[in-house]
Amino acid sequence: MTHPFLDLAPLSADRFASIEDRVARLLATEQDVLITQGEALLPLEGAIRAAAGPGTVALNVTTGPYGQTFGDWLRDCGATVHDLAVPFHTAVTAAQVREAFAEHPEIDFVSLVHAEAATGNTNPVAEIGEAVREQGALFYLDAVASIGAEPVLPDAWGVDLCVIGAQKAMGGPAGVSAVSVSERAWARMAANPKAPRRSYLSLLDWKERWIDGGRKALLHAPAQLEMLALEACVERIEAVGLDTVMGRHRAAAAATRAGVRALGVGLEPYVREASEAAPVATTLRVTAGVAAFDLVARALASEPGLPLAAGGGALAKEMIRVNHYGPDATREAVEASVTALGAALAAEEGARADLEGARRAVAEAWRQ
Repeated sequence: MTHPFLDLAPLSADRFASIEDRVARLLATEQDVLITQGEALLPLEGAIRAAAGPGTVALNVTTGPYGQTFGDWLRDCGATVHDLAVPFHTAVTAAQVREAFAEHPEIDFVSLVHAEAATGNTNPVAEIGEAVREQGALFYLDAVASIGAEPVLPDAWGVDLCVIGAQKAMGGPAGVSAVSVSERAWARMAANPKAPRRSYLSLLDWKERWIDGGRKALLHAPAQLEMLALEACVERIEAVGLDTVMGRHRAAAAATRAGVRALGVGLEPYVREASEAAPVATTLRVTAGVAAFDLVARALASEPGLPLAAGGGALAKEMIRVNHYGPDATREAVEASVTALGAALAAEEGARADLEGARRAVAEAWRQ
Protein backbone atom coordinates (compact mmCIF):
# COMPACT_ATOMS: atom_id res chain seq x y z
CA MET A 1 0.00 0.00 0.00
CA THR A 2 1.26 3.47 -0.88
CA HIS A 3 0.09 6.72 0.67
CA PRO A 4 1.40 10.33 0.57
CA PHE A 5 2.01 10.14 4.34
CA LEU A 6 4.13 7.00 4.15
CA ASP A 7 7.73 6.22 3.11
CA LEU A 8 8.89 9.82 3.34
CA ALA A 9 12.57 10.72 3.25
CA PRO A 10 13.99 11.62 6.68
CA LEU A 11 13.68 15.26 7.68
CA SER A 12 17.13 16.82 7.58
CA ALA A 13 18.63 19.06 10.23
CA ASP A 14 18.77 21.89 7.68
CA ARG A 15 15.03 21.55 6.96
CA PHE A 16 14.25 21.44 10.68
CA ALA A 17 16.32 24.60 11.28
CA SER A 18 14.66 26.39 8.37
CA ILE A 19 11.23 25.76 9.91
CA GLU A 20 12.48 27.15 13.22
CA ASP A 21 13.67 30.27 11.38
CA ARG A 22 10.23 30.76 9.83
CA VAL A 23 8.58 30.47 13.23
CA ALA A 24 11.05 33.04 14.58
CA ARG A 25 10.03 35.44 11.80
CA LEU A 26 6.37 34.85 12.67
CA LEU A 27 7.19 35.98 16.22
CA ALA A 28 9.41 38.85 15.02
CA THR A 29 12.05 37.62 17.46
CA GLU A 30 15.83 37.49 17.52
CA GLN A 31 15.72 35.02 20.41
CA ASP A 32 16.51 31.35 20.01
CA VAL A 33 13.46 29.40 18.86
CA LEU A 34 13.13 25.69 19.54
CA ILE A 35 10.49 23.54 17.90
CA THR A 36 9.60 20.89 20.46
CA GLN A 37 8.37 17.48 19.45
CA GLY A 38 5.05 17.32 21.24
CA GLU A 39 1.90 19.25 22.05
CA ALA A 40 2.40 22.65 23.69
CA LEU A 41 2.15 21.25 27.22
CA LEU A 42 5.66 19.89 26.63
CA PRO A 43 7.46 23.27 26.36
CA LEU A 44 5.02 24.91 28.79
CA GLU A 45 6.04 22.48 31.52
CA GLY A 46 9.64 22.17 30.35
CA ALA A 47 10.22 25.93 30.47
CA ILE A 48 8.86 26.27 34.00
CA ARG A 49 10.82 23.30 35.32
CA ALA A 50 13.99 24.60 33.65
CA ALA A 51 13.75 28.19 34.89
CA ALA A 52 12.14 27.80 38.33
CA GLY A 53 13.48 26.15 41.46
CA PRO A 54 13.56 26.35 45.24
CA GLY A 55 14.99 29.90 45.18
CA THR A 56 12.40 31.25 42.73
CA VAL A 57 9.75 33.69 43.91
CA ALA A 58 6.99 33.68 41.31
CA LEU A 59 3.98 35.79 40.53
CA ASN A 60 1.50 33.46 38.85
CA VAL A 61 -1.29 35.34 37.10
CA THR A 62 -4.47 33.28 36.87
CA THR A 63 -7.20 34.27 34.43
CA GLY A 64 -8.26 30.73 33.56
CA PRO A 65 -7.46 27.05 34.03
CA TYR A 66 -3.99 27.11 32.47
CA GLY A 67 -2.82 29.73 34.93
CA GLN A 68 -3.89 27.40 37.72
CA THR A 69 -1.82 24.60 36.18
CA PHE A 70 1.28 26.80 35.99
CA GLY A 71 0.97 27.60 39.69
CA ASP A 72 0.91 23.87 40.46
CA TRP A 73 4.06 23.28 38.39
CA LEU A 74 5.87 26.18 40.05
CA ARG A 75 5.06 24.87 43.52
CA ASP A 76 6.16 21.40 42.46
CA CYS A 77 9.53 22.92 41.49
CA GLY A 78 9.90 24.31 45.01
CA ALA A 79 9.22 27.93 44.07
CA THR A 80 7.48 30.35 46.40
CA VAL A 81 4.32 31.30 44.49
CA HIS A 82 2.14 34.38 44.87
CA ASP A 83 -1.07 33.97 42.89
CA LEU A 84 -2.78 36.94 41.28
CA ALA A 85 -6.23 35.64 40.34
CA VAL A 86 -8.94 37.68 38.64
CA PRO A 87 -12.47 36.61 37.66
CA PHE A 88 -12.54 34.59 34.45
CA HIS A 89 -14.87 37.09 32.78
CA THR A 90 -12.20 39.80 32.80
CA ALA A 91 -8.48 40.40 32.26
CA VAL A 92 -5.63 41.27 34.58
CA THR A 93 -4.19 44.79 34.44
CA ALA A 94 -0.63 46.08 34.61
CA ALA A 95 -1.65 48.08 37.69
CA GLN A 96 -2.61 44.86 39.48
CA VAL A 97 0.72 43.33 38.55
CA ARG A 98 2.58 46.37 39.89
CA GLU A 99 0.59 46.16 43.13
CA ALA A 100 1.72 42.56 43.51
CA PHE A 101 5.33 43.62 42.97
CA ALA A 102 5.00 46.35 45.60
CA GLU A 103 3.64 43.81 48.08
CA HIS A 104 6.27 41.20 47.21
CA PRO A 105 9.39 43.00 45.88
CA GLU A 106 11.33 39.73 45.87
CA ILE A 107 9.36 38.37 42.87
CA ASP A 108 11.77 37.30 40.12
CA PHE A 109 9.54 35.20 37.84
CA VAL A 110 6.15 36.01 36.25
CA SER A 111 3.91 33.48 34.52
CA LEU A 112 0.98 34.62 32.39
CA VAL A 113 -1.42 33.24 29.79
CA HIS A 114 -1.91 35.64 26.90
CA ALA A 115 -5.31 34.40 25.69
CA GLU A 116 -7.36 31.81 27.55
CA ALA A 117 -9.41 30.01 24.91
CA ALA A 118 -11.17 28.13 27.69
CA THR A 119 -12.59 31.30 29.22
CA GLY A 120 -12.41 33.70 26.27
CA ASN A 121 -10.32 36.46 27.84
CA THR A 122 -7.05 38.01 26.73
CA ASN A 123 -4.50 39.91 28.77
CA PRO A 124 -2.64 43.15 27.87
CA VAL A 125 0.82 41.63 27.55
CA ALA A 126 2.56 44.76 26.24
CA GLU A 127 1.56 46.80 29.30
CA ILE A 128 2.28 43.94 31.69
CA GLY A 129 5.65 43.43 30.03
CA GLU A 130 6.62 47.01 30.91
CA ALA A 131 5.82 46.34 34.56
CA VAL A 132 7.80 43.09 34.52
CA ARG A 133 10.82 44.83 32.99
CA GLU A 134 10.69 47.46 35.75
CA GLN A 135 10.74 44.63 38.29
CA GLY A 136 13.59 42.85 36.51
CA ALA A 137 11.75 39.52 36.68
CA LEU A 138 11.87 36.73 34.13
CA PHE A 139 8.69 36.76 32.00
CA TYR A 140 7.07 33.47 30.92
CA LEU A 141 4.13 33.64 28.49
CA ASP A 142 1.69 31.05 27.19
CA ALA A 143 0.75 32.33 23.72
CA VAL A 144 -0.59 29.00 22.43
CA ALA A 145 -4.11 30.30 21.79
CA SER A 146 -3.19 33.85 20.80
CA ILE A 147 -0.61 33.26 18.07
CA GLY A 148 -2.29 33.91 14.72
CA ALA A 149 -5.30 35.60 16.33
CA GLU A 150 -3.57 38.66 17.79
CA PRO A 151 -0.03 40.07 17.90
CA VAL A 152 2.58 38.01 19.78
CA LEU A 153 5.85 39.96 20.07
CA PRO A 154 8.29 38.46 22.58
CA ASP A 155 11.13 40.91 21.90
CA ALA A 156 9.02 44.06 21.94
CA TRP A 157 7.20 42.96 25.09
CA GLY A 158 10.23 41.71 27.02
CA VAL A 159 9.07 38.08 27.13
CA ASP A 160 11.84 35.67 28.08
CA LEU A 161 9.99 32.40 27.48
CA CYS A 162 7.18 32.45 24.92
CA VAL A 163 5.41 29.18 24.11
CA ILE A 164 3.20 28.78 21.04
CA GLY A 165 1.22 25.98 19.41
CA ALA A 166 -0.12 25.78 15.89
CA GLN A 167 -3.41 23.98 16.47
CA LYS A 168 -5.69 26.95 17.15
CA ALA A 169 -5.58 30.26 15.26
CA MET A 170 -2.71 29.13 13.02
CA GLY A 171 -4.83 26.24 11.77
CA GLY A 172 -1.91 23.81 11.96
CA PRO A 173 -0.87 20.60 13.70
CA ALA A 174 -1.18 19.90 17.43
CA GLY A 175 1.74 17.49 17.62
CA VAL A 176 4.58 20.04 17.57
CA SER A 177 5.03 23.35 19.37
CA ALA A 178 7.68 26.02 19.85
CA VAL A 179 9.28 28.20 22.49
CA SER A 180 11.39 31.33 22.12
CA VAL A 181 14.10 31.67 24.77
CA SER A 182 15.99 34.84 25.73
CA GLU A 183 19.62 34.90 26.84
CA ARG A 184 18.41 35.77 30.37
CA ALA A 185 16.24 32.67 30.39
CA TRP A 186 19.09 30.42 29.23
CA ALA A 187 21.27 31.84 32.01
CA ARG A 188 18.54 31.21 34.59
CA MET A 189 18.21 27.60 33.41
CA ALA A 190 21.96 27.00 33.47
CA ALA A 191 22.10 28.24 37.07
CA ASN A 192 19.21 26.03 38.17
CA PRO A 193 20.46 22.68 39.51
CA LYS A 194 16.89 21.34 39.32
CA ALA A 195 16.52 22.03 35.58
CA PRO A 196 15.68 18.80 33.71
CA ARG A 197 18.65 17.15 32.01
CA ARG A 198 18.80 14.00 29.89
CA SER A 199 15.02 14.29 29.76
CA TYR A 200 12.33 14.84 27.13
CA LEU A 201 11.41 17.95 29.14
CA SER A 202 14.93 19.38 28.91
CA LEU A 203 15.36 22.62 26.98
CA LEU A 204 19.02 22.77 28.03
CA ASP A 205 19.71 19.50 26.23
CA TRP A 206 18.44 21.08 23.02
CA LYS A 207 20.48 24.22 23.57
CA GLU A 208 23.74 22.42 24.18
CA ARG A 209 23.36 19.66 21.59
CA TRP A 210 21.38 21.51 18.91
CA ILE A 211 21.75 25.30 19.12
CA ASP A 212 25.32 25.45 20.45
CA GLY A 213 26.29 22.79 17.92
CA GLY A 214 25.21 25.02 15.05
CA ARG A 215 21.96 23.10 14.47
CA LYS A 216 23.77 20.37 12.54
CA ALA A 217 22.56 17.22 14.31
CA LEU A 218 19.09 16.57 15.72
CA LEU A 219 18.78 15.01 19.17
CA HIS A 220 16.35 12.35 17.94
CA ALA A 221 14.12 11.54 15.00
CA PRO A 222 11.66 14.43 14.59
CA ALA A 223 7.90 14.08 14.27
CA GLN A 224 8.16 14.29 10.51
CA LEU A 225 4.54 14.64 9.44
CA GLU A 226 3.85 17.24 12.10
CA MET A 227 6.95 19.21 11.14
CA LEU A 228 5.92 19.23 7.48
CA ALA A 229 2.41 20.28 8.50
CA LEU A 230 3.85 23.13 10.59
CA GLU A 231 5.96 24.23 7.63
CA ALA A 232 2.88 24.26 5.39
CA CYS A 233 0.92 26.13 8.03
CA VAL A 234 3.53 28.89 8.29
CA GLU A 235 3.82 29.05 4.49
CA ARG A 236 0.06 29.63 4.26
CA ILE A 237 0.22 32.45 6.82
CA GLU A 238 3.15 34.02 5.00
CA ALA A 239 1.25 33.83 1.69
CA VAL A 240 -1.88 35.64 2.90
CA GLY A 241 -0.15 37.78 5.52
CA LEU A 242 -0.27 37.54 9.29
CA ASP A 243 -2.29 40.76 9.51
CA THR A 244 -4.97 39.22 7.30
CA VAL A 245 -5.15 36.09 9.46
CA MET A 246 -5.42 38.14 12.65
CA GLY A 247 -8.03 40.35 11.00
CA ARG A 248 -10.26 37.35 10.32
CA HIS A 249 -10.11 36.36 13.98
CA ARG A 250 -10.92 39.89 15.17
CA ALA A 251 -13.86 40.01 12.79
CA ALA A 252 -15.10 36.61 13.95
CA ALA A 253 -15.04 37.69 17.59
CA ALA A 254 -16.85 40.97 16.90
CA ALA A 255 -19.44 39.25 14.71
CA THR A 256 -20.12 36.57 17.32
CA ARG A 257 -20.72 39.11 20.07
CA ALA A 258 -22.98 41.18 17.82
CA GLY A 259 -24.94 38.21 16.51
CA VAL A 260 -25.58 36.71 19.94
CA ARG A 261 -26.89 39.97 21.32
CA ALA A 262 -29.14 40.41 18.29
CA LEU A 263 -30.76 37.02 18.93
CA GLY A 264 -32.61 38.51 21.89
CA VAL A 265 -32.80 35.22 23.82
CA GLY A 266 -30.69 36.08 26.86
CA LEU A 267 -27.31 34.77 25.72
CA GLU A 268 -24.57 37.22 26.66
CA PRO A 269 -20.80 37.36 26.11
CA TYR A 270 -19.11 35.80 29.13
CA VAL A 271 -16.24 38.31 28.93
CA ARG A 272 -18.07 41.55 29.48
CA GLU A 273 -15.70 44.04 27.83
CA ALA A 274 -14.93 43.53 24.16
CA SER A 275 -11.42 44.90 24.73
CA GLU A 276 -10.74 42.01 27.14
CA ALA A 277 -12.22 39.32 24.86
CA ALA A 278 -9.87 37.00 23.00
CA PRO A 279 -10.14 36.99 19.19
CA VAL A 280 -9.49 33.23 19.12
CA ALA A 281 -12.79 32.19 20.75
CA THR A 282 -15.90 33.81 22.18
CA THR A 283 -17.43 32.50 25.39
CA LEU A 284 -21.12 32.98 26.18
CA ARG A 285 -23.11 32.92 29.39
CA VAL A 286 -26.49 31.16 29.27
CA THR A 287 -29.61 32.34 31.08
CA ALA A 288 -30.74 30.88 34.39
CA GLY A 289 -32.42 27.50 34.01
CA VAL A 290 -30.59 26.62 30.79
CA ALA A 291 -27.69 24.16 30.92
CA ALA A 292 -24.93 25.12 28.52
CA PHE A 293 -23.97 21.52 27.72
CA ASP A 294 -27.60 20.68 26.84
CA LEU A 295 -27.93 23.72 24.60
CA VAL A 296 -24.69 22.89 22.79
CA ALA A 297 -25.80 19.29 22.30
CA ARG A 298 -29.08 20.42 20.75
CA ALA A 299 -27.33 22.88 18.45
CA LEU A 300 -24.82 20.25 17.33
CA ALA A 301 -27.59 17.73 16.71
CA SER A 302 -28.78 19.93 13.85
CA GLU A 303 -25.28 20.82 12.56
CA PRO A 304 -22.61 18.47 13.98
CA GLY A 305 -19.65 20.28 12.44
CA LEU A 306 -20.16 23.62 14.19
CA PRO A 307 -17.25 24.92 16.35
CA LEU A 308 -19.32 24.87 19.55
CA ALA A 309 -18.43 23.42 22.94
CA ALA A 310 -19.61 23.74 26.52
CA GLY A 311 -17.24 25.12 29.11
CA GLY A 312 -14.97 22.71 30.92
CA GLY A 313 -15.48 21.40 34.43
CA ALA A 314 -17.64 23.62 36.61
CA LEU A 315 -18.28 25.94 33.66
CA ALA A 316 -20.12 23.24 31.67
CA LYS A 317 -23.49 24.41 32.98
CA GLU A 318 -23.07 28.13 32.44
CA MET A 319 -20.61 28.68 29.56
CA ILE A 320 -20.62 28.04 25.82
CA ARG A 321 -17.54 28.45 23.64
CA VAL A 322 -17.70 29.47 20.00
CA ASN A 323 -14.27 28.32 18.80
CA HIS A 324 -13.94 30.55 15.73
CA TYR A 325 -10.27 29.90 15.11
CA GLY A 326 -8.23 28.61 12.19
CA PRO A 327 -10.54 27.41 9.41
CA ASP A 328 -13.59 28.44 11.47
CA ALA A 329 -12.61 32.12 11.57
CA THR A 330 -15.19 32.85 8.88
CA ARG A 331 -18.45 34.75 8.68
CA GLU A 332 -20.26 31.58 7.62
CA ALA A 333 -19.07 29.60 10.65
CA VAL A 334 -19.99 32.41 13.03
CA GLU A 335 -23.44 32.90 11.49
CA ALA A 336 -24.19 29.18 11.55
CA SER A 337 -23.07 28.87 15.18
CA VAL A 338 -25.09 31.84 16.39
CA THR A 339 -28.28 30.87 14.56
CA ALA A 340 -27.99 27.22 15.64
CA LEU A 341 -27.86 28.31 19.28
CA GLY A 342 -30.83 30.61 18.76
CA ALA A 343 -32.85 27.92 17.01
CA ALA A 344 -32.06 25.40 19.78
CA LEU A 345 -33.25 27.82 22.44
CA ALA A 346 -36.39 28.59 20.48
CA ALA A 347 -37.21 24.93 19.98
CA GLU A 348 -36.67 23.75 23.55
CA GLU A 349 -37.20 26.79 25.76
CA GLY A 350 -39.88 28.64 23.84
CA ALA A 351 -37.63 31.66 23.36
CA ARG A 352 -38.33 33.97 20.44
CA ALA A 353 -35.01 34.15 18.69
CA ASP A 354 -34.50 36.81 16.04
CA LEU A 355 -32.49 34.66 13.64
CA GLU A 356 -32.69 37.09 10.76
CA GLY A 357 -31.63 39.97 13.00
CA ALA A 358 -28.68 37.89 14.17
CA ARG A 359 -27.64 37.19 10.58
CA ARG A 360 -27.75 40.91 9.79
CA ALA A 361 -25.75 41.76 12.90
CA VAL A 362 -23.08 39.18 12.03
CA ALA A 363 -22.75 40.50 8.49
CA GLU A 364 -22.58 44.12 9.60
CA ALA A 365 -19.98 43.46 12.30
CA TRP A 366 -17.89 41.42 9.86
CA ARG A 367 -17.73 44.32 7.41
CA GLN A 368 -16.51 46.83 9.98
